[in-house]
Amino acid sequence: MQPSWGMAARSVEVVIIGGGPAGLSAATLLGRCRRDVVLFDDGNYRNGPAPRMHGFLTRDGIEPRELRKIAHADLVRYPSVTVVPQTIVEVRRIGERFAVLTAGGEELHCTALLLASGFRDTLPAIGGARELHGTLVVPCPYCDAWEVRDQPLAAFSYPDERGAAFASLLSQWTDDVILCADKRPQLADDVRRRLAARNVRVEHRELRSVERERDGVRLVFAEGDSVWRRKLFYHLGGGPASKLAEHLGATLDDKSCVDVDRRGVSSVPGLFVAGDATRDVLQAIVAAGEGAAAAVSVNEYLCEKELYADPT
Repeated sequence: MQPSWGMAARSVEVVIIGGGPAGLSAATLLGRCRRDVVLFDDGNYRNGPAPRMHGFLTRDGIEPRELRKIAHADLVRYPSVTVVPQTIVEVRRIGERFAVLTAGGEELHCTALLLASGFRDTLPAIGGARELHGTLVVPCPYCDAWEVRDQPLAAFSYPDERGAAFASLLSQWTDDVILCADKRPQLADDVRRRLAARNVRVEHRELRSVERERDGVRLVFAEGDSVWRRKLFYHLGGGPASKLAEHLGATLDDKSCVDVDRRGVSSVPGLFVAGDATRDVLQAIVAAGEGAAAAVSVNEYLCEKELYADPT
């Protein structure tokens, strides 16, 4: 049965969509503000396939699910916060408020809506990439390169200067990097010289697939011999995991992410966005900070609404 509008709806102050670091951080702070909050968590996370997460202060190397478990335990202290394991399928603007509809058919109305639904990376369109994603095929050197430092690595990116820049970045962790793409890279001679100075070799063959071999990956090209690498890092962009903000009429930036200020305020009154959906620095600790900043904005927005509310 398809969920539909029109069922009896209950009202809360804040709805948060997304149960990653941004959403959990915002829920914690709003709980401390004694706000009536419902957080919807559909169980999909950008770092879901990753065995460990890094760079998170006091939690470096923790399993992502363990961090979420700790955050959920913290939320139990705040009785005004409820976590619901449901997917939001649609949102609407109703006057100055919002209505959300879950996959289970529940309808909620709220005064403030915080989207923390995350970012979806564009995976390499090559064989084996999806199966090895999160372990041997990963997007973030800041998250995973330290563990494979000084080992042979591959950069898979655009066949132009964007790919060259990413490969050069990866060479910070090793002096053995090859730059691959789905077609022959077109690079100026001076760019090639700069890459060579950073010990980056440009692979001219098209990469067709990756296969697990021992503790690394074997790169299979359209022709010639395959090459073993300890890990493949990719950089192909991506976009918000949800289009809910776009459906509400929020202004987007040139990368189709929601345009917000540094405190998560969007162009739609009462709509706030935090975490990877805003496409700032794509790190869990940054997302958590953005969630806290957005929570402050949400609370102040609600306080202002209450201050100027019609007493009748």
